[in-house]
Amino acid sequence: MRIPVLYEDNHLLAVVKPPGVPSQEDETGDPDMLTLLKADLKERHGKPGNVFLGLVHRLDRPVGGAMIFAKTSKAASRLSEAVRSRTFGKTYMCVAQGVPASPAGTLKHYLWKDQKRNQVSVFEKPEADAKEAILEYKVAAVHERFSLIAVKLHTGRSHQIRAQLAHIGCPLVGDLKYGAAKQPGVTNIGLWSTSVAVPHPISKEEVVFHSLPEAAAPWSWWEQDQLAYAAKLYI
Repeated sequence: MRIPVLYEDNHLLAVVKPPGVPSQEDETGDPDMLTLLKADLKERHGKPGNVFLGLVHRLDRPVGGAMIFAKTSKAASRLSEAVRSRTFGKTYMCVAQGVPASPAGTLKHYLWKDQKRNQVSVFEKPEADAKEAILEYKVAAVHERFSLIAVKLHTGRSHQIRAQLAHIGCPLVGDLKYGAAKQPGVTNIGLWSTSVAVPHPISKEEVVFHSLPEAAAPWSWWEQDQLAYAAKLYI
């Protein structure tokens, strides 16, 4: 599997993650991003021995879009610090079943993940072991009972967008785990990483990498200009 490369230098590798591919090796043993990209780097650059590649952030298996990796341990350390200090910017677009009551807003909840079930519970107020989760959203377009929504994350909790939007009555299309109804032709959930912005680990200047969804349902339900508009709402 050839992974599309958005940008590469001696320190960073930015790519488009295909939906359905795990970010790292899991219990399924299916090809994952780290393994695939290490093999690709080894082949393209003719590197002997093991190839270093640091996983800086994750995308859920059914999610596609922009994703970055560190090519050196120094870059991995500095990018991980950017994640911790919240200078690592991430925007997404999603297709939701339903339309939010407000066309734009900020969602703040507290999330607790059941590791055995791999599912997140959402609370309105602080709860033991629940982590604060904040995101901004803007509705870019509405079609029948579905909405195209741009999202900017302020925290990077597991399943955050999926769980928070489901909590306000707008589960992502295809996300049966969080209450969405089955839709014909939809094989992955309606969530895409549209941009990743981070201080370059060496130059410290901000670099931004962009990606638009593939031409498959539910993205094919929208015009290209609608998708482009949604991708730019938080840029």
